[in-house]
Amino acid sequence: MIRVALVEPEIPPNTGSIARLCAATRVPLHIVGSTGFRLDDRAVRRAGLDYWPEVLMHRHSDLASLYDSLPDARFLYLTTKVDGAYSDWAFAENDCLIFGRETGGLPENVLRENWERCLTIPILNPKVRSLNLAVAVGIVLYEALRQTGAFQKM
Repeated sequence: MIRVALVEPEIPPNTGSIARLCAATRVPLHIVGSTGFRLDDRAVRRAGLDYWPEVLMHRHSDLASLYDSLPDARFLYLTTKVDGAYSDWAFAENDCLIFGRETGGLPENVLRENWERCLTIPILNPKVRSLNLAVAVGIVLYEALRQTGAFQKM
């Protein structure tokens, strides 16, 4: 099963939108580290609306805890700092898609240690440095689900 992990998300409406996306696709959502907001905040719940009980959410204090909880997962790291496009990657059912903070992305040392599993979403306009986190999760998650045949199992 594909999974989504957010490392220290900062913007409640983004996390709420991603939680709703995960609920709609039955994809577990892993929140890693501190969020800078409470997950029961109105902004998060408003973005998730009445779907919040459908979110399969897991909390982890750090990446090591996430790794320990998913021993059979292949971890993929989304960043703007590489050239390898997500669309060229062959996703597998045990993949965990890891996204960093809205303002800083994933830590540099995490990217360096996992460079061969770092992916990006190509951006055609060089004046735009990144996409909104919720949009980025949606793009990559749906491609991973498509490739792994999730929609054929419905």
